[in-house]
Amino acid sequence: MEATLDNLKSILAASNYKLTAQRKIILQILIDNRGEHLSAEEVYNIVKTEDPGIGLATVYRTLELFCELGIIQQLTFDENCRRYELETGEEHHHHLVCSKCGKVIEFNDEVLEEFESELEKKYSFKVTEHKIKFYGYCEDCQ
Repeated sequence: MEATLDNLKSILAASNYKLTAQRKIILQILIDNRGEHLSAEEVYNIVKTEDPGIGLATVYRTLELFCELGIIQQLTFDENCRRYELETGEEHHHHLVCSKCGKVIEFNDEVLEEFESELEKKYSFKVTEHKIKFYGYCEDCQ
């Protein structure tokens, strides 16, 4: 499902939430910055340019709500910062994280997906989720 304001609005409505002006701005920022893995503070800095009246606490509460509703995913690449990405329902992906500059590169790999399938068969185990992150140095920081 492509993440648009209309289908995100319907997800909110299904859980008895309204698409308030503040939520709409935050959703649009996440849509416009798809693949960027923004922190709450980065979302807030963009929000301030759109609506200086929205506080950081509102951004945090809204991101938490969006996580609960499955609109976004919370990602932790280091101990100091949680980042968020829009849940698009597209193919599962993994992350390469630069230990020096913090750059995050998304990738997917059929071998990893096959490995998951083999684990399920071998151990009679149903995998419901997995998160794979590789840490190292990006091309610029090597």
